[in-house]
Amino acid sequence: MAVPDGTMRAWSVVAPGPVEAGGLRLVDKPVPVPGQDELLVRVRACGVCRTDLHVAEGDLPVHRPGVTPGHEVVGVVAAFGAAVRGFVAGDRVGVAWLRSTDGSCAYCVRGAENLCPASRYTGWDADGGYAAYTTVPAAFAHRLPAGLDDVTTAPLLCAGIIGYRALKRAALPPGGRLGLYGFGGSAHLCAQVALAEGARVHVLTRSAAARRLALELGAASARDVLQTPPEPLDSAILFAPAGELVPVALRALDRGGVLSVAGIHLTDIPPLRYVSELFYEKEVRSVTSNTRADAREFLALAARHGVRATTHTYPMARAAQALADLKAGRFDGAAVLVNDG
Repeated sequence: MAVPDGTMRAWSVVAPGPVEAGGLRLVDKPVPVPGQDELLVRVRACGVCRTDLHVAEGDLPVHRPGVTPGHEVVGVVAAFGAAVRGFVAGDRVGVAWLRSTDGSCAYCVRGAENLCPASRYTGWDADGGYAAYTTVPAAFAHRLPAGLDDVTTAPLLCAGIIGYRALKRAALPPGGRLGLYGFGGSAHLCAQVALAEGARVHVLTRSAAARRLALELGAASARDVLQTPPEPLDSAILFAPAGELVPVALRALDRGGVLSVAGIHLTDIPPLRYVSELFYEKEVRSVTSNTRADAREFLALAARHGVRATTHTYPMARAAQALADLKAGRFDGAAVLVNDG
């Protein structure tokens, strides 16, 4: 199938560092050629994830020099390799963080492909969606639920999926009391799933706008991140990349409670006090990427429960500004980059 000729405009991490310093630049790159098992996707929209900020600023080590970030991609199939089956030009697909695994290691075999040592990631190991086109192995492309527009769907593809896996890792009991520390793109989607399934949700965040959004979505309470929730928590999820909040969240847990740490990057955790923060069989669990099964489950739940992202759109040409605004906490919900046409 013919690949569009020529070059495209794409963002490139040319010098990892503070986004305000201009290390993320808009450049010309060749339109990528899909491999034998890959789709070429024309990008319509791409969500702005905090992981993109970590890639751009060097919080995550460089895996691909000059990489194009972006892994919450909604687009249409423009071309595909000779080995691809089941897709046709014009199919609407999603491209997410997990790009590939080896499929044969002990982790993949037992259904834990998110732990595969050979896993590769969109917008870190391979160019992502801050561009006109991107590629994805067909086996890792996601068919998207009908009825959701491109902008609304984009944040579901990482913020939503990772929030869902973090919720699973938090082991929230039916009708349980859940605390969410930080309330950005991922947390506000996770909250909607938890509320739809009968949880009482308490939000702890520094942002007054985010607290208002939490209450609008149905949270039982919304307080500053350092305050104590109004009741002990069965489970908590830390979305903010702030290690100093780990003991804060642990102190808010009831006996036997579980804290799930959702971010790929976290600042150092201070020393923990055993009796006040870990005793009574409290647990801390990390979250590492997601499986394709997680993605399928979440997208089905999102369609069933009407999960919707609160979004703020930027033209693709303003991706660096979107990341700077994310860093500064200038919006609630999620930012989404859109391509014209």
